[in-house]
Amino acid sequence: MPKAYEEIADDLRRSIREGERKPGDRLPSEADLAECYKRSVPTIQNALRLLSAEGLIDKQHGRGNFVRRPRTRAVRENRRHQWEKDRARKPLTTRAETGATEQDTGLELDDLVFYAKYREIEAPKELANAFGVPEGTALVERTYRTRHAAETAPFNLVTSYLVRAMVAANSDLLDDTKEPWPGGTPNQLFTVGIELDRVEERITARPPTPEEARELELPNGTSVILLRKTSYDINDRVVDISDVTLPGDRTELLFTTPLERW
Repeated sequence: MPKAYEEIADDLRRSIREGERKPGDRLPSEADLAECYKRSVPTIQNALRLLSAEGLIDKQHGRGNFVRRPRTRAVRENRRHQWEKDRARKPLTTRAETGATEQDTGLELDDLVFYAKYREIEAPKELANAFGVPEGTALVERTYRTRHAAETAPFNLVTSYLVRAMVAANSDLLDDTKEPWPGGTPNQLFTVGIELDRVEERITARPPTPEEARELELPNGTSVILLRKTSYDINDRVVDISDVTLPGDRTELLFTTPLERW
């Protein structure tokens, strides 16, 4: 049998999903809700905590509880990698028309705000082993953030690594002012003669760090999805490693595997 706070949460959830309470609307005070439902304030607080954990409401200190504005969802398909490779050799005008984030979200290029920052680092042991290079080898560390212009939180947190010597023949690949780069990493690597052969993705999940929760604006109790993407070239070299932190409340991972016919 549902507990009292669960029944109250069910009713409030229904009113939000059916549009009776719209994004940005302020909920009645806890005292008013307690009077309306004939329950105690602590029971109401438990119901509100449940809705907050689901990402349906936001509690603003000193102001009250508000219906949360829905965030843009992102559907990340594994077929995106072939799409990106196919487009890597397209003319600049074609590559500049759209990108992977637009594919994931259904947004247009003008809807997005993009940030990139590069720096050179010495490969720590874990990354050196993954790339198959000596520890201390120069890497280009690239940090990316992309968000919907109407929102304040990015779709994900991305840190990508390249071996500097592998891409240094094109000095533009060391310069973050050249971002956003039409065609993304597959085209960048193509400019230095590297063809991608396969992409390996390992996925785990965990609670967010305080910094991740703040930057991604996660509801309380929401986990993050961690994706380690390793790209190999046709010579079986690791040519790019990317760590992607995805918000669990608005990310869907979709895997489609074509099967050979008998």
